[in-house]
This record gives sequence, C-alpha cells and structure tokens, in this order.
Amino acid sequence: MRRDARVYSFEVKLEVVRRFTAGEATSAELAAEYGLSSPKLVQSWAGLVRRGGEDALRPKREQPGPEMTAGSGEAGELQRLRAENLRLRAENAYLGKLRALREQERD
Repeated sequence: MRRDARVYSFEVKLEVVRRFTAGEATSAELAAEYGLSSPKLVQSWAGLVRRGGEDALRPKREQPGPEMTAGSGEAGELQRLRAENLRLRAENAYLGKLRALREQERD
C-alpha cells in the first residue's frame, strides 16, 4: 500500500457505488465530490460489488466469517436478503446503464 493511500469507510464506499450504479453521477463527479484519488477507484469499487456483493467493500479484518454470514433465525435471513437486494439493485442499475449506452451507440 502506498504511504499516501487513504482509507475510506465501508459506508462511504457503499454510498459512492450506489450513486454510481444508479446513474446519479459519473465516476469523475463522485471522485471530485468525495475527494477520492481517482475516478478509477469508483469503478473499481463498483466492480467489487458486482462480483462479490457489498461485503467485498468491507475491510478484510471486518468481513464476517461463514458462521456470522449465515446468522440465526429471522435476523440472519433478513440480513442476507438485504445484502442480496442491494447487490441486485446495483446489478440492475449497471445493466440498465449498459443497455442504454449500447442503444446510444446504435443510434
């Protein structure tokens, strides 16, 4: 890790990715607004969420193990469903934006 590398909270990363995938702002706009080092960082975080869900944005030491992810009873199921819902929303927004860009290229 570089000496000047900043560490961003899980909440900030998640908010940036949510806004990016929803098409509220470009990666450059979000990088400027949140003081990020590069627009590529926004795109990288979005890729992590697409591939691994929102937990991929958590610092490694905070990621829950399998025993924590499963949860117990309704609370664990609710947590799992919320995470899946967020992942699917991000995926849906990404695919919608991709579809719109492809349509734009055809015109």
